[in-house]
Amino acid sequence: QVQLVESGGGLVQAGESLTLSCRVSGSAFTMNAAAWYRQAPGKQRELVAVMSSGGRVHVDDSVKGRFIISRDNAKNTLYLQMISLKPEDTAVYYCSLGSFDAITFYPNSGWGQGTQVTVSS
Repeated sequence: QVQLVESGGGLVQAGESLTLSCRVSGSAFTMNAAAWYRQAPGKQRELVAVMSSGGRVHVDDSVKGRFIISRDNAKNTLYLQMISLKPEDTAVYYCSLGSFDAITFYPNSGWGQGTQVTVSS
């Protein structure tokens, strides 16, 4: 059973930065694509960014140029560097493992508890 533990969230002001981490247990991390999702209050969970096992990246247009996804396979950890944060980035951020065909990400690992990001104006 894969376990995912997200961390790094917090309360920041608009324009500031945060870096999220997702630590993944087991050996599945290096073989799978990994993604960040977020869920704002009253809204559906949405895909933010994906990185394949080979390093291919997809970033949603809403965060393109501000969010950078990366991974350290030696540490079984996925990162999301977020700069120039906006109030609309406020959400709980989750990571997941899955498959990625360069267009669509198919999560298959379940979810961690998430990490709250709150951006004040």
